[in-house]
Amino acid sequence: MKHSKDGIFPAVCPLDCPDTCGLLVHKQDGKIVKVEGNSEHPVTRGAICNKVRNMAERVHHPERLMHPLRRTGPKGSGAFEQISWDEAITEIAGRFKQLSQEYGPESILPYYFYGNMGVLSVGGMDRRFFNRLGASRLDAKICSAAGTAGWVYTMGMDGGASPEDTVNADLIIVWGGNIVSTNMHQVVFAEQARKRGAKVVVIDVHRNRTAQWGDWFLPLYPGTDTALALGLMHILFRDGLTDDAFLEKYTVGHKELREQALGYPPELVSQITGVAVQDIEQLAKMYGEAQVPYIHIGNGLQHHDNGGMNVRSIACLPALVGAWLKPGGGAVKSNGAYSSTNARALARPDLRSNPRGRSINMNRIGEALELKEQPIMSLFVYCSNPLVVAPNADKVKAGFAREDLFTVVHDLFMTDTALYADIVLPATSTFENTDLFGSYWHHYMQLQEPVLEKQGECKSNVELFSLLGKAMGFEPEIFGQSELEMIRETLDHPSNPYMNGVTLERLMAERFVKLDMKPKAHYLENLPTPSGKIELYSQAMEQAGLPPLPQYTPLKEGYDGMRRPEQGAAYPLMFISPPNHNFLNSTFGNVDKHKKMEKKPALQIHPEDAAARDIADGDDITVYNGRGIVELTAMVTEKMLPGTVISQGLWWEGEGTRQRVNVLTPDRLSDMDGGATFFSSTVEVKKREQALVSPGSMQL
Repeated sequence: MKHSKDGIFPAVCPLDCPDTCGLLVHKQDGKIVKVEGNSEHPVTRGAICNKVRNMAERVHHPERLMHPLRRTGPKGSGAFEQISWDEAITEIAGRFKQLSQEYGPESILPYYFYGNMGVLSVGGMDRRFFNRLGASRLDAKICSAAGTAGWVYTMGMDGGASPEDTVNADLIIVWGGNIVSTNMHQVVFAEQARKRGAKVVVIDVHRNRTAQWGDWFLPLYPGTDTALALGLMHILFRDGLTDDAFLEKYTVGHKELREQALGYPPELVSQITGVAVQDIEQLAKMYGEAQVPYIHIGNGLQHHDNGGMNVRSIACLPALVGAWLKPGGGAVKSNGAYSSTNARALARPDLRSNPRGRSINMNRIGEALELKEQPIMSLFVYCSNPLVVAPNADKVKAGFAREDLFTVVHDLFMTDTALYADIVLPATSTFENTDLFGSYWHHYMQLQEPVLEKQGECKSNVELFSLLGKAMGFEPEIFGQSELEMIRETLDHPSNPYMNGVTLERLMAERFVKLDMKPKAHYLENLPTPSGKIELYSQAMEQAGLPPLPQYTPLKEGYDGMRRPEQGAAYPLMFISPPNHNFLNSTFGNVDKHKKMEKKPALQIHPEDAAARDIADGDDITVYNGRGIVELTAMVTEKMLPGTVISQGLWWEGEGTRQRVNVLTPDRLSDMDGGATFFSSTVEVKKREQALVSPGSMQL
């Protein structure tokens, strides 16, 4: 396919999105001229989002990196010279050998995430290389760690309702997820359910596109989701709307949960959440009386100090009404467990000489770069842009500015992060690679074969780390494997019965291969919790020092309806920074078409809060706290409760601009599994000309 100058070829969307769409790539004269959906894909059926529809503009962007570069000026200056791949590999290998001898191999840290969701892209040769090197390990907890932990404590595995079944739901609650922008095919299934009479309720801190699409929007204060869930439980138990036979057979702790819920009457929950008592009562009645209720748990509500408990509490609700017995009922936080491949075969942790070596939580990368004992002396960044996406971003930037930090960045573009690199390496796009794709939502595996010749001197992660392994003298039989050999190995995963029958040969012939979902028929009988049942009371949480029952804990930084900011508080506004519609994290933040569609970075502020600060719609404003300063444009709107301000999207730093919103977000870790707390942040807002502040003069 890659050698054909013209034609239409199958491909897979690589973006960090649940939908993992099947694509058709149109080529003319060797270039991509159009990307459309593949109508033959059983789930995505030809519909794709605007982001991937414009992927050709990213792949053929005039600023695409085409050659290795070496820094020649101060970090951040953008001064580089072109070098050869041989020079780059030799320099990196030489520095790694030197640092390993002088400081130990754990002075080297990889930093990555899912800029490309291919299994090989961030789980294959790269992991082998850093395991064999003995480098520090990265705890990749920036996205879904807290919520996954909360779900797994309750349900035992990272999997729930099947997407196609949700067309049978008669009540759909979208809780904390803007699925119109981030999971469009779940919207398609919800629309089919709607045509059959289903109602869609959206619970969120922001009247986003999904809230506007739904039938009923319930706004609440950030981080109060657990209280609302417990308020619903209180009414379900009080009014006899629970399925007691289900609770007795399939759960542990329902009696204890009943007692716990007594402490959350709707009047108290209303005061905490900002949701009216009558709305709490109505929602509980709708949920308890629905025949097939389904809850879609989004990503946002887990990015709080109490994020794990938020998801854990909501995950208990389907058990109370027996929703798991109804096809299309229950809930989904993620379905990633079904498509899990043999990660050990890919990553080869057995190559590590220091199996108990240290790990660094990626949310604390700024702090980690300040370590004096066992300092990090080298960073290798790929599939991520930490100066834009990591929390407490000014501290991250200060760490990357260290002259003694040897930094390598492998990317398609000269990102904010790449400007601080010593060596910048040009990366292939997904359409130039061979890779394997699962989904953390639907049940199909897909194979991506190259549809485009490698651009310039770009190399894939597999090629890059194979070259580095060779330069370091590592085992050629391990570091010389091809992509197809690695895919064959990772598909061989007997411990995951859902992968039965998914083979490389089938993928090459069929393109999309459905997982073997027969074991899901016994989902409730085989839950991998300690008790084998849904754990409404979790002894594992108790042993970990966590509340064993759902319990509302206020945010460490932030407010709810009962805990309002004191008079004269330095930072009286809750700051939330969810995705926008046309970026995916920082991806597309440098593509003109996408930037034009988003117009410019703005802060949505409630009219009450704007009036108190003499701010009008369209004013230039400064948003600040003790971590940093951002300069945005005011958008005065009633899309959220007073006291909450919203800025959507992660914008790259432009010349003379301050628009990286993650300078405002904390690098604290969440209540469970070291997750991020992006949304537990407070700020103040002033007109630009009135804001005579600097980060050094502010305290949190």
